[in-house]
Amino acid sequence: MWCGFGKSSASIVTACLITASVVSSTSSFAVAQRSYTPQQFRAVLHGLGYKITVNNSPLTDKEAIQAIREFQRGYKLGVDGIAGPKTQNWAAGIIQILQANLNVVLKPKTPLPRDQFYGPQTEAAVKEAQKKFQLQETGIADLAFRQKLNAEAKSALGKPTATPTSKPSPTPSPTPTSKPSPTSSPSPSATPSATPSATPSATPTATPTTSPSPTPTATPTSSPSPTP
Repeated sequence: MWCGFGKSSASIVTACLITASVVSSTSSFAVAQRSYTPQQFRAVLHGLGYKITVNNSPLTDKEAIQAIREFQRGYKLGVDGIAGPKTQNWAAGIIQILQANLNVVLKPKTPLPRDQFYGPQTEAAVKEAQKKFQLQETGIADLAFRQKLNAEAKSALGKPTATPTSKPSPTPSPTPTSKPSPTSSPSPSATPSATPSATPSATPTATPTTSPSPTPTATPTSSPSPTP
């Protein structure tokens, strides 16, 4: 079984229910009152990954009942093995979302009609998407594929219109760690210029005191001898 049966109901819903919020559509699973022929419904179940032969036989053989029961169990629809209106409408909703997501992701020239049938055009689109995702091209839109497609559709729808909630703050420039002031090597104290020893004033040569010239002794003038 591909839908994770045996798990809690919460995990089943999370794993199995492909949300409709990714498509721009107001339709829900229960909107379409789809009445498939046995062959059409078999094709839908087969396209979604259930083991069932696609032919126009009534949906009353063992294989068909088992496939329907698995589908109902996976989506919590009430397991009775009968493809009643509720079961068919739910399947129609899944196919509609699948087709819408394929249109979003592949952007085909001729969009899928979202007619809720799993026909050749839908199968071809599934193969194209599988090729795009580098998956095996089976044309079967099983759960793993639908989850991948769902994520791609969300991404594609978000790219053109996504407005960032807040402007990204510019990459903060790292706050410069205050550079440690280099250990100041003690400024070399100016080599004290040697205090010039006072130039010894030259010992003043004692100016010799002029010896007082000796008071000349008056040479006595010889008295003239009287003329005889």
